[in-house]
Amino acid sequence: MNLKPEVSITTVQTVLQQHWGRPAGEVSAVVENGNFSTVYYFTMEGAEYVILFNQAGGSYLREQYIADLLSAQGVRYPKMLGKGTAGSYRYCISERIQGNVLADCHPTQKVDLLDDLVQSITAMNQVRLPETTTGFGPVREDGNGEFPSWLDYVQTFFAKDQTGTFWENWHDLFHTTCLERDIFEECFGRLLTFSQYNAPYRHFVHNDCHAWNILSDGKRITGIIDSNALYGDFLIDVATIEDAIPGRDVAEAFRIYAEQTGRPIHNFAARLTGARYFKGLDGMRFYAKMGYADAYAELRDSLLALPTEFR
Repeated sequence: MNLKPEVSITTVQTVLQQHWGRPAGEVSAVVENGNFSTVYYFTMEGAEYVILFNQAGGSYLREQYIADLLSAQGVRYPKMLGKGTAGSYRYCISERIQGNVLADCHPTQKVDLLDDLVQSITAMNQVRLPETTTGFGPVREDGNGEFPSWLDYVQTFFAKDQTGTFWENWHDLFHTTCLERDIFEECFGRLLTFSQYNAPYRHFVHNDCHAWNILSDGKRITGIIDSNALYGDFLIDVATIEDAIPGRDVAEAFRIYAEQTGRPIHNFAARLTGARYFKGLDGMRFYAKMGYADAYAELRDSLLALPTEFR
């Protein structure tokens, strides 16, 4: 399933010429960049930038808010410098952060990066949110969350009837893919049980905080990119990144760092379990939709092995 816009280098050069008023240099495609965006690197007057294309819809005001919120508080997140439309696509231009994705680092490098990874993600999760903003769930372009509570968001996110979203008619996956209704519903019931522990907490959550959205030069974490931001419990990001460092308990490293910096994570085990169910259930239906049967089976089994209640 190809959800990326098909944008040629020639089109990119034309868009950049129109946007900047002068030609860009060294335009090159980024091959490995997820399932939804087409990305190119380019240079302008000696500085390096990224242009990202998505399907039409939206204005990138949400992305602008997120980039401004994080970069203004010292988070290693790219500043957003421009946005617009090109035919049936929309685009945004950001500064390019040097480094390769963490996923491509050598295993020994990954281990050496653990402390900086924990500190970098923690700094992102702990940014000061504007006092005027409210709500949980997806961050809107006005800076507010879409839902009055975390539990309202969870129920809506996994609701059967959704219109105009990526998950429209997603219950059809129970009949057309490897997605197993009985297992999904069992794990969803567990999610509702544990979500009560996540519900009181409202932080900035990247919500796509995996090793392909973390950049490194092999010696330090150089940046974090491509947030799909939520307001909620930051342990969602911990649950997403916890498998990134081979042979290390990444979640425990977050817990220890929080203790050492005077911000202990209350109800750590229960909240982490709730976060694992939340990300895991979404991952199961995504893998099923995309036809990733092996990844689906592995994730399914890991969820079934999680606690069913907190004691």
